[in-house]
Amino acid sequence: MFVFRRLLRGSFINVNCAGALQKGIDIPEECFKLFGVRRFTSVSIEKLDLRGIFPPLVTPFNKKEEVDYHRLEDNLHRYSSVPFRGFVVQGSNGEYTYLTSTERIEVVRRVRKAVSKDKLVVAGSGCESTHATIKMTTNMAEAGADAVMVVTPCYYRGQMNSASLIHHYTKVADTSPVPVILYSVPANTGLDIPIDAIVKLSAHPNIIGMKDSGGDVTRIGLIIHKTKGMDFQVLSGSAGFLLGGYIVGAVGGVCALANVLGEPLCNLQNLCSLGQWEKARELQYRLIEPNIAVTRKYGIPGLKQAMQWFGYNGGNCRSPLQPLTEEQTKELRKDFVSNDWL
Repeated sequence: MFVFRRLLRGSFINVNCAGALQKGIDIPEECFKLFGVRRFTSVSIEKLDLRGIFPPLVTPFNKKEEVDYHRLEDNLHRYSSVPFRGFVVQGSNGEYTYLTSTERIEVVRRVRKAVSKDKLVVAGSGCESTHATIKMTTNMAEAGADAVMVVTPCYYRGQMNSASLIHHYTKVADTSPVPVILYSVPANTGLDIPIDAIVKLSAHPNIIGMKDSGGDVTRIGLIIHKTKGMDFQVLSGSAGFLLGGYIVGAVGGVCALANVLGEPLCNLQNLCSLGQWEKARELQYRLIEPNIAVTRKYGIPGLKQAMQWFGYNGGNCRSPLQPLTEEQTKELRKDFVSNDWL
């Protein structure tokens, strides 16, 4: 028996019939017409290709700390000439924790409208509760997201063991109308998704991969090894270890630095795909210090400042984040100048 779930005014339908579809059993089209909904199946979900570079878009704010959609859209226009695979919207660099639910969904809607259909839009739909994450995931899918990236709940991190995280991600994936990507960012959340939980979740037909921002290449390699044969795609979560990720089998990267140096990061991806490892290594060396500067060292304020130097609109941050001091700005610039980017 097929299970139909109507989600958000009947706009989407989730069909729990992966096994049946893979065996050639199809659902009569009349059923979908009866419900007046779109059709999503795990067959199409499993084929979503994540290979490539994704910038986790920043959210520009104006002087009143309102979302500056005009500057956001201008950035997307400028990025249209860069061979990105797609864009991550409302990731950590999008200051999603400072946005209202309405703003989060509207940003996704604006990005989907502004970029070409061949670019994937991956929306960060993670919330602290499973209930809220399911609702946000559905809303972001309706706003145009091709997939969602779900960060680990972390406020009660002491209770976020394998069982809790498996339960959380399974519930989200069961009801999501679009593919789900796990997101582990221990620098912000204080926890990693345990490898045994990742292996278990990789078998879910609607969980297609993971972004790992921990920086431990041996862990990334082990995840890829343990999920071999599961059609599970791993993305490196930083430009600082992008080459290392490719060497152990990652398919791409979601890198803050791509907001600034998108072309060089795509070039690194291309060098790796061609097996030109010496050239890739030399390019990786030049990316390490700028990447540290716009992530661990100066964070989002540093990233937004660097974007301004390269012709993009970083905009203001939303409080309590503050702009860089004059001295910090000088130090940031040195990291780009010394590696021949400025």
